[in-house]
Amino acid sequence: MTTAGEIMHAGARCVQEDETLMDAARIMSELDVGALPVCGPDNRLHGIITDRDIVVKCLAKGKNPDHMTAGHLAQGKPVTVDAGADSAQVLRTMQDHRIRRVPVIDDHRLVGMISEADLARHMSEEQVGHFVEVICR
Repeated sequence: MTTAGEIMHAGARCVQEDETLMDAARIMSELDVGALPVCGPDNRLHGIITDRDIVVKCLAKGKNPDHMTAGHLAQGKPVTVDAGADSAQVLRTMQDHRIRRVPVIDDHRLVGMISEADLARHMSEEQVGHFVEVICR
C-alpha cells in the first residue's frame, strides 16, 4: 500500500500569513510551484493560496499585492490528508473536494504537499485519468 507520505513532495515551504502576496508570488516563482501553504506564527497550517488566487482575488480586483497579505486570502479550514493515509484515501479526498493539491500532515504539522504530478508518478494511468475527469467537471 502506497501512503501519502510516499507520494508527497516533502518539505513544503510555507508563506507566513502576515507576508504579502508579492512575497508569496516570489516564493512560488523561486520554487516553481503554483500553490503555497499559509502558516501562522504557530507554524501550523492556516490555509493555502494559489497563483490563481493572487490573480483573481487581488490583481483582477485592482488591489495591491504589496499590501494584501497571504492570510487575507487563506480563508476557511484547509483540506488535508494524514501522512499515513493510503493512496485511495488521498484520491478520494482530492476528488471529493475537487482540489488539485493537498497538504500532508503528520502529528499536526505540515510535512509535504501532493499535487497532480505527484499522483501521476505513483498511480496507474486509469486512476489518474479518472481523477482528472472528476476534477475538471
